[in-house]
Amino acid sequence: MIVKKMPNAELLPFVIEQLESCVGKTATLPLRGRSMRPFLEDGRDKAILVASKDVDIAVGDAVLAEVSPKHYVLHRIIGIDNDNVTLRGDGNLANEYCRLTDVKAKAIGFFRKGRQTPDYTNGRKWRVYSWWWTRLYPIRRYLLFLFHPHIPARFTKKDIEQ
Repeated sequence: MIVKKMPNAELLPFVIEQLESCVGKTATLPLRGRSMRPFLEDGRDKAILVASKDVDIAVGDAVLAEVSPKHYVLHRIIGIDNDNVTLRGDGNLANEYCRLTDVKAKAIGFFRKGRQTPDYTNGRKWRVYSWWWTRLYPIRRYLLFLFHPHIPARFTKKDIEQ
């Protein structure tokens, strides 16, 4: 298999165009970035996306949105007020904003940890995780540090003591 990497600003508009051209079509994309940690990891996991025009969009959904020209994020919707959408990555503490029309796709599932079967977002496992994780927002910074300490793995105990 040949793997070609390209910037999201080039790839995602093409993927969105393809999704919007056919009802019911899905795209599976590898995830890049750390914004959906600790449960979705950069380079390890993949999202199954469907065009937003084909599904209902609601608070709690993980969506692909264009938050500024050619800058896309896969984050959870935490608020919708008329046409204004507030997004936050599960691994983020800050919000991002866009319009409802800037929500391009909805994640309907994820391939996690190299598995061949997806965790669907309408499944019990994802719904329970989402319910708990969104309610833990006030202490999320501490939990994220515990899950993924920011001490680089290359440092040993000996290095720290010096």
